[in-house]
Amino acid sequence: MLDVIRAAGTISRVGIIEATGFTGATISTVVRGLIDDGLVLETGRAESTGGKPRVLLQLNRPARFAVGVHLDHSGLTYVLTDLSGAVVARMTRAGVGAEDPPLVVGRMAREVDALVDGAGVDRSRVLGLGLVAPGPLTAASGMRLTPPPMRHWEDYPLDRALREATGMPVVLDNDATAAALGEYWSGSIQDTSTFAALYMCTGIGSGLLVNGLTYHGASGNAGEIGHICVDADGPECWCGARGCTEVLAGPASVVAAARADPALARSAGLTGERKRVRPTVAAEFASVARAARRGDPAARALLERSARYLAVAARTLVTIMDLELLVLTGASLAIAGSTYLPVVRAELDRAFFARGTHAVDVRLSKSAATAPAIGAATMVLQTELVPLNQGLRVPANLAASDPHPARAGGA
Repeated sequence: MLDVIRAAGTISRVGIIEATGFTGATISTVVRGLIDDGLVLETGRAESTGGKPRVLLQLNRPARFAVGVHLDHSGLTYVLTDLSGAVVARMTRAGVGAEDPPLVVGRMAREVDALVDGAGVDRSRVLGLGLVAPGPLTAASGMRLTPPPMRHWEDYPLDRALREATGMPVVLDNDATAAALGEYWSGSIQDTSTFAALYMCTGIGSGLLVNGLTYHGASGNAGEIGHICVDADGPECWCGARGCTEVLAGPASVVAAARADPALARSAGLTGERKRVRPTVAAEFASVARAARRGDPAARALLERSARYLAVAARTLVTIMDLELLVLTGASLAIAGSTYLPVVRAELDRAFFARGTHAVDVRLSKSAATAPAIGAATMVLQTELVPLNQGLRVPANLAASDPHPARAGGA
C-alpha cells in the first residue's frame, strides 16, 4: 500500500482498493497503522462527485530515509533519499583504487556519517544502507568474481563489514540492477510493464524490471549483457569467455584503442608526463568522449564501433525479454550517450525480432551518473517497507488483482 501511495502522489482509500483489490476493511486497518506510524498523512479532501468528499492520503516523505552507496573502481557515489525515493543529499568521492577493503569500508562509514549529519537527518529515521557494486555477486560471499581493477575484493564480506562499521542494516546488489530500480523510482517509467536499464560505467550490464518488479534470476545476476558473446572469435574477456560485449565495447577497450593511436592519444590528453596515479578507465573514457564531441574523427569512430557492439547486445536483450523500453544509463553513457543512442535505436528499428508488433522506446537517462546509488537507497525502502516487491515473488491473489504489482506491494 505504501508503494501505491508513493506512485500516486495523493490517493484516497477507495483509490487504494481499486489499485490493490484488497477489501475496504483491510485498507482501513492498514492505513490507520501507517498513519499511526507516521508514514502516511491525511492531506485534505478530493472534490466531491455527489457524495461525501474522499479523504486524500500521501506519504509523509521526511518520516524515513535511506542511504544508497555505489562502489566502483572509478568512484564512490552516495545519496540520501526520503521515503518517496527523492534525493535530499548526495556526494561523490574518490574510487576504491588499490586500497585494502577494510580501509575503504572505514572510509565509507565516515562518509556515510558525513552525508547524514550534513543533511541534518536524525539517524533513527534512517532505515538502512543499500550498497551496490559491479557483479557478479552472491548472497553468501558478496563479490565472488570481480573485474581486474577490483580483484582484491574477491570473497570479501562487504555487506557484513559495512553493517558492522555503520551500525545500519545493509542490502547488497548489482549496480546495473540498482540502476534500473533507480530509473523506475524516479517516476519516468510509469506504465511500462517490461523495461531494462542498459548500464555502462567501468563495465557493462543491465537491470530488468517486469511489471515494476526487479528480476534477479537464480543468483541475483540476471541481465549481465556485458558477458554475452557478440563475436565468437573475439578476444578473451576477464570473465573467461571470448568475444564478450564488455571486452569489445566497454570503456577499457575504447581507452586501449585510443592509447594505441598516438595522434588520438594526444588529442584526448592520454599522453604526457606519467602521473603518480593513473586516471581511472572511466575518466580516460570520458576524455575520449570529449575528444569525439570536439570533432576528432578517430575518437568518434572508436565510440561508434563500441556503440555497434553494444547495440547488438541490446538487440539480444530486447528480443529475449520482449522489452517495451530500454534506458541507457551509467556514468560512461552520461557523457557519451549522444553517440550511443542513435546507434542502438537504429539497430532495434532494423532488426528487433518483434518490430512488426511494437517498437521499443530507447532513451537516455536523466540521472545516468547517480541512478545506481538512487536504486541502492530504494532497495532499502523496498526491503524495509514493501517486502512483497522482491524478485518477482508475488502472491498469486495480488498478481491477479492488479496488472502492476509494484504499485500494489505489501504494507
